Amino acid sequence: MIETQKLVIRDWSEADRPREKLLEQGRRSLTNAELIAILIGSGSTQETAVELCRRILADSKNSLNSLSKLEAVDLCRYRGIGHAKAIAIIAALELGRRRNETEPEVQPILNSSKRVYEYFRAQMQDLTHEEFWVLYLNTACKLIDKQLIGKGGNDFTPVDVRVVLKYALNTHANSVILIHNHPSGTLKASQADKLLTKKIRDAALLLDIKVNDHIIFTDEGYLSFRDEGLF
Repeated sequence: MIETQKLVIRDWSEADRPREKLLEQGRRSLTNAELIAILIGSGSTQETAVELCRRILADSKNSLNSLSKLEAVDLCRYRGIGHAKAIAIIAALELGRRRNETEPEVQPILNSSKRVYEYFRAQMQDLTHEEFWVLYLNTACKLIDKQLIGKGGNDFTPVDVRVVLKYALNTHANSVILIHNHPSGTLKASQADKLLTKKIRDAALLLDIKVNDHIIFTDEGYLSFRDEGLF
């Protein structure tokens, strides 16, 4: 019996690899057939994964809605599609359907110290140790992401400026807001707080990223560097 050899994506020429195309040109550059080919990984001895997926789509009138109605047994009729590949296709299409049913998450607009305090107060309340967080914002001051950068004792938190800026670059943030708490309840910026703020601001400036504020939280209130004219 002669063993058949499947055409695996990694064996194709560079120009034909949908995984590489996605990484180099972005997910929107791929056709539907190429996206599905990434799911199944290989075709058969007669056709590549992309060719197979083009044929499957053609039989569904190039409609993802029609394709999503197929059962595993329907997909398995195609040479090169087994149960595992059929299930992967069905699962991906189901995820897409569920995404369409999900309400988009509304991110808060954090364009004032009061809004930041109201948004983040519960996160910092009742802590017996210091935590240093950074909020990453887009050009409209909408929250993109938030990251815990450091955690320390009751009066010191180690902060790596490189980590702060790495997240900013990864999230394509336009600006950031620095946050840390004083478990002691002291609403006063220490010299160390001021030096760290300046260090981060100077480094961020080189990357064209703005530090909008540095806010110190306590259980009773907050102190804003910007409001206090410490910037």
